[in-house]
Amino acid sequence: MILALRALGVGDLATAVPAVRALRAAYPDQQLVLAAPAWLGPLVELVGGVDRLLPTDGLDRLARPAGRVAVAVNLHGRGPRSHRLLAAARPDRLIAFANAEAPHPDGPRWDDDEHEVSRWCRLLREYDIPADPTDLDLRRPGPGLAAGGVTVLHPGSKEPAKRWPAARYAVLARELTGRGHRVVLTGSASERDLVARVAYRAGLPAAAVLAGRTDLAQLAALIAGARLVVSGDTGVAHLATGYRTPSVVLFGPVPPARWGPPPERRRHRALWAGAGAWPEWDGVGDHPTMVALGVDEVLAAVDEVERVVRVDRAVAA
Repeated sequence: MILALRALGVGDLATAVPAVRALRAAYPDQQLVLAAPAWLGPLVELVGGVDRLLPTDGLDRLARPAGRVAVAVNLHGRGPRSHRLLAAARPDRLIAFANAEAPHPDGPRWDDDEHEVSRWCRLLREYDIPADPTDLDLRRPGPGLAAGGVTVLHPGSKEPAKRWPAARYAVLARELTGRGHRVVLTGSASERDLVARVAYRAGLPAAAVLAGRTDLAQLAALIAGARLVVSGDTGVAHLATGYRTPSVVLFGPVPPARWGPPPERRRHRALWAGAGAWPEWDGVGDHPTMVALGVDEVLAAVDEVERVVRVDRAVAA
């Protein structure tokens, strides 16, 4: 079997899609097992090509897969913990970045500034496995919780530094509603209060608050059928890329050069205030790089992506 480790979140799996598919193509006769959190199961199905999900949360423990592991692939990180976790499965071969502590000195060198999609494709190419970083499309899911054509705003993030001010999301929601958008607000169950405050300030009905009401499959369906997505650098942004759903992604301390949508996908815009002498953030309030992004700038980016959609439709007609 081929055992690949990516025990992270939605965006992490979405950015590893080209690498996972490259492994499927390289080893068509082998069982491909993905070690990832069990809750990502619906998204693993939308990636395709994976024969079995091995439930794995973080790097504390990896269940011993049944059968011989011909190749173990570290799509999780640079090691040494992730390297050692895979080495414990006793693979015949380990594909991973070089790490002398693991010990695994023979792989390619890690590059902190590399785009996350390109990183894993380069790893595989160094081991003579072709990988196409543009192969990001996800399978279309079934019907979602909400009707298609909605505009999705996603105010939350697991990392507070990546959150755009909630008050600005409320202003944006009001503006887009005035332009004829049917706005809904998504988030996790723990973000429901945040999302409800945005909805109240924006004058949206309670039905527009979907935080905590969608499982991962429903969220994917919602994004796949949406008119527009506006979010921070989160998993929702990567789902929009995977479904070619027009999106505006707001970046803060981490630049889009590392996690942003690929430039060849014209229906996406990444906004970033850029590198600069920002004041040190103490974790209280909003991160200054996110505060630097204004509502007018976001609305201008919305206009740009919607203009691209209109041109695409005219060409296809």
